[in-house]
Amino acid sequence: MTSLLGLDIGGSGSRVGLRLEGAPSGERLEFSGERIGVTDGGSTVPGAVTSLVARAAQEWPEVVAELAGVGVGATGLATLVAEPERFAAALSAQLRELTGRPVAVAVAVDAVTAHLGALGGEAGAIVALGTGAIAFGTDGRDVWRRVDGWGHLLGDRGAGAWVGLQGLIAAMRAYDGVDAAGSELLRAARERLGDPVTWPSQLYTRPDRAGVLASFAADVLALAAAGDASAAAIAAEAGREAARSGVAALEGSLPAVIATTGGVFRAGGVLAQAFEQTVAELRPDARVQPAVGDPLDGALLLAQRARAGAIATHAPYVWVGGGTD
Repeated sequence: MTSLLGLDIGGSGSRVGLRLEGAPSGERLEFSGERIGVTDGGSTVPGAVTSLVARAAQEWPEVVAELAGVGVGATGLATLVAEPERFAAALSAQLRELTGRPVAVAVAVDAVTAHLGALGGEAGAIVALGTGAIAFGTDGRDVWRRVDGWGHLLGDRGAGAWVGLQGLIAAMRAYDGVDAAGSELLRAARERLGDPVTWPSQLYTRPDRAGVLASFAADVLALAAAGDASAAAIAAEAGREAARSGVAALEGSLPAVIATTGGVFRAGGVLAQAFEQTVAELRPDARVQPAVGDPLDGALLLAQRARAGAIATHAPYVWVGGGTD
């Protein structure tokens, strides 16, 4: 029986799943990998994918030998990877070498695989809050509407990196004696990162800076749930920012549904409440619903569509390669 391989590549880590064609979506082999970073040469996504595919071939040699389709969803693919079409071609070449034949390949920005997973391949909009943030509305054919996903310096509003950064800013204000409201955030940040004097060197020089920032989001959201006013204000604003992006991605011709996905949403509480309230204010006809699947489900669905020839290159969102002699 042939198999499908999906890769979900993000700033907090990577996941690889392998499923036999025809098996239920929940039945899959899976392993996790390291988070990717951004260097002065661009994103480390291509190298990470190459390594993860090689690892999959080592862990599941007999099943990988029967690969029929591969789907990759990766953060920063459209903005931080030079010539994504060449990346798709290189992945096709690697798979041909591993299997001895062409394998259908589709690589996409992480918003596409998040959308496929969250809505099960149906039309609508999604908001994904992980290390980064992106809202995406599509019907998979004519409508392709991206909002945010610009990285932690220019956007990612409401994401883990955004929440963590706002928390550290409030903590540093408390450390400087400017605003004591962030005192609990300062205490939590000291426990996680140590002396505030060392924070610049821990953050400014790291290629995985967004992931480090996002790690502090868990502390911010926990303090928000415990009733800390400063943390709760950050969480609420994160929810509002994410809602604004979601509504902007919901173009008029799409069904009025917004699915939420990503680890930050799982915290619930103030952030989720603010998100739903803001959507209701801005787009009263829209329905907010939880994701039916995760981005790895989406990557496997992308692999299935590549295998079936049911998806084509649509830059700057999806690039297709392989599958023919």
